[in-house]
Amino acid sequence: MSLISKAVATRGGTWADFGAGTGTFSRALASLLGPHGVVYAVDRDRAALRHLEDSARGAPAGMAEIRTRVGDFASPVELPELDGAVIANALHYIPYEHQPTVLAGVATRVQVGGPLVVVEYDRRAANRWVPYPITFVAFRTLARDAGLSEPVLLATRPSRYTGSIYSTVVRC
Repeated sequence: MSLISKAVATRGGTWADFGAGTGTFSRALASLLGPHGVVYAVDRDRAALRHLEDSARGAPAGMAEIRTRVGDFASPVELPELDGAVIANALHYIPYEHQPTVLAGVATRVQVGGPLVVVEYDRRAANRWVPYPITFVAFRTLARDAGLSEPVLLATRPSRYTGSIYSTVVRC
């Protein structure tokens, strides 16, 4: 939650977690938004979303509603206009030549001036889990190429694998 909390300025609202997987960041968003918020968890893995749905049923009171959507954030997904969005540990699966277009496409789903939070591994070397790594320095260029604002570094923390993880926010 500490990686994204600075970007969630108000409680309530409608957000999306693109590339949600089993929902680590969806649940963090739901906690930050509170009972008057909605989080759309978008992922192409139906089994991961079912796991998230099961865990969301037992969520404590006071959290936002989590709604799952099967889809690939690199393609259009049926969603309402969003107050904000998160792409956590997912943009590194998009080939470099498509990253600016995908990032710009996600940004069009967020209201003008709304936050788009990106969480990534700050590493240069690719591996099978991070095939197209995006350092924070590289993300600054990516955001510019996508037509977004200058990224603001929110937080960093050590990765349990190697190196570190960073979070950044751009305005749409």
